[in-house]
Amino acid sequence: MTKIRTLRGRPSPLGVSAATDGLNFALLCRHGITVWLVIHPLDEGDNTPIAEIRLHPRFNRTGDHWHVHVMGLPSGFRYCWKVDGPSGDGHRYDPKVLLLDPAATMLSAGAVWGGTCETDPARTGRRGVFCRGPRYDWADDAPPLIPLEDTIVYELHVRGFTCHPNSGVAKPGTFAGLIEKIPYLQWLGVTAVELLPIHEFDECDCPFTNPDTGERNRNFWGYNTLAFAAPKAAFAASSREHGQLTEFRDMIKAFHSAGIEVWLDVVFNHTGEGDDRGRTFSFRGLDNSLYYLMAPDGHYLNFSGCGNTLNCNNPVVRNLILTCLRFWVGDMHIDGLRFDLASIFGRDQRGNVLIEPPIIEMIAEDGILADTKLIAEPWDAAGLYQVGSFPFGRRWSEWNGRYRDDVRRFWRGDLGMIGDLATRLCGSADLYEWSNRLPRHSVNFITCHDGFTLNDMVTYNEKHNIANGESNRDGSNDNASWNCGIEGETDDPQIQGLRKRQARNLMATMLLSQGVPMLLAGDEFLRTQKGNNNAWCQDNEISWVDWSLKEKNADFLRFVRELIHLRRRHSSLRRKRFFRGDLLKKKAASPHLSFPLSGPVRPADAGLPDDPSSEPIDMPKLEGLADIVWHGKEPRKPDWSTSSQFIAFALDGRFNVLISEV
Repeated sequence: MTKIRTLRGRPSPLGVSAATDGLNFALLCRHGITVWLVIHPLDEGDNTPIAEIRLHPRFNRTGDHWHVHVMGLPSGFRYCWKVDGPSGDGHRYDPKVLLLDPAATMLSAGAVWGGTCETDPARTGRRGVFCRGPRYDWADDAPPLIPLEDTIVYELHVRGFTCHPNSGVAKPGTFAGLIEKIPYLQWLGVTAVELLPIHEFDECDCPFTNPDTGERNRNFWGYNTLAFAAPKAAFAASSREHGQLTEFRDMIKAFHSAGIEVWLDVVFNHTGEGDDRGRTFSFRGLDNSLYYLMAPDGHYLNFSGCGNTLNCNNPVVRNLILTCLRFWVGDMHIDGLRFDLASIFGRDQRGNVLIEPPIIEMIAEDGILADTKLIAEPWDAAGLYQVGSFPFGRRWSEWNGRYRDDVRRFWRGDLGMIGDLATRLCGSADLYEWSNRLPRHSVNFITCHDGFTLNDMVTYNEKHNIANGESNRDGSNDNASWNCGIEGETDDPQIQGLRKRQARNLMATMLLSQGVPMLLAGDEFLRTQKGNNNAWCQDNEISWVDWSLKEKNADFLRFVRELIHLRRRHSSLRRKRFFRGDLLKKKAASPHLSFPLSGPVRPADAGLPDDPSSEPIDMPKLEGLADIVWHGKEPRKPDWSTSSQFIAFALDGRFNVLISEV
């Protein structure tokens, strides 16, 4: 190997970047006094450092940025940082700990799922990885840019979707395995997949064991990020050759070629370093008091429920978040971003709620993200609930928790829900119209990864989380579910029939509602988690999609698919604007209309499929037309009383174009 030589280097960009005859390394560390760059061989079996470079605080520092230009390095290597600094005032410097670069796009020692179970971070082998290689050829890949009102979202876990032995894929549990399932997703009719966290995390950081088997549970969901810009190596079949970036891009390109968008569930509200008892991987050892919200006594403020909270509105952390998001959209071609516990973005460094949080505005106004779908989970673990009022909301859609709760309660049989149900069917105007938002701002869901599956919604009244190892204390106690008369599985044909009917009711309600529907993977053929409503630590058949149910429940799968394609065929189910009732009352004409209110009109002008040989339609007089008509047990006589449990509505698709334009 060529002898390593160093120069002063440049302060930006952060991370590793190309430089003349070498590479530039840059790290932001405001309070560090001494900083070392440590280089290891790419071979993970050899932990003898190639070089340990101590940076000079005057020569290799510009402001808060430490930097060095290194020549003579091999084409591939692992690297990390060590930092020493002051003690007290929230600082946690330890020069013995090897720290991950926040800008790293690949990490080592994670190629095998479950193979990183080491409690000492200095011994996990986790390092940043740099490999020179050819520039990725995106060819003519471009984002599908599917309008939100035309979107049907499918939430899935990369590993859980294909790792079951009956998944039928050659590379189970990986990005490549997802590619093999694209024909199925096309057939089903979804337009976007939303992936649970794919950023590097430690699946072995779960402290609980299964009381029945004695086996250690694993962090299956992955909401404990270690590196915000690095795809998880264990989700790539090619990770032993450090191919996770290429495999991830191949997956994106394949989905785009099929006309399907890819959204990421991103977790910028906390990190995998945990509370005061947690391990130091990166941020805590670089600048603990800068990256985290701290109490006056030096402990972590915990608005995430996961031990710590990122200081998201600090300018340094804002820049880190924006840089990562631009990477995923600009370099990795991601189409949408779902922000976990996004209301934490609305807190200042003391945890107070801000009216106009800078980080939310920066994301909303960023030019690179301008065409990217932004979806907020508009609450946090400390009680801040912002459904319908997420800041800068015209740019942000929201997971509509009110929709989930109201629809579940109606179909459970709760009284007084008829008005709420009608409001949710119409796109939740009560939540969004007041701020000039539209139906597309409501992401409607009955189930998601967090909670019961659709099958379990109609099979269990109570959670059954014993396998999680927390004595059934974890998970929500308020599920608004109904077991149809018997708790758990049964052979009773009447109960089975009722459960399938209830599942159809719930699925039909969602897919016929205005807004953006989101399905949980496997719900289309009634996947079960055996009553576990918090399966975050279940890396087994509780969480894995059982593909045998595709044939066992083929009738229900066909029902869901036909509903999806019905929605896609009829624009009246995918309105751009809220209903207005008697929209054309007292309107004889409108300059917005592309055809007269009565008389012959070509089908295409009326929003119908056009046929060159078709005759013009003799349109009826439209004055007084209602865009939605409500019915009760008798036509046009809806019962809105608190005792009512029946409602029907009619939409006239022939006039949808007219209605949406007025």
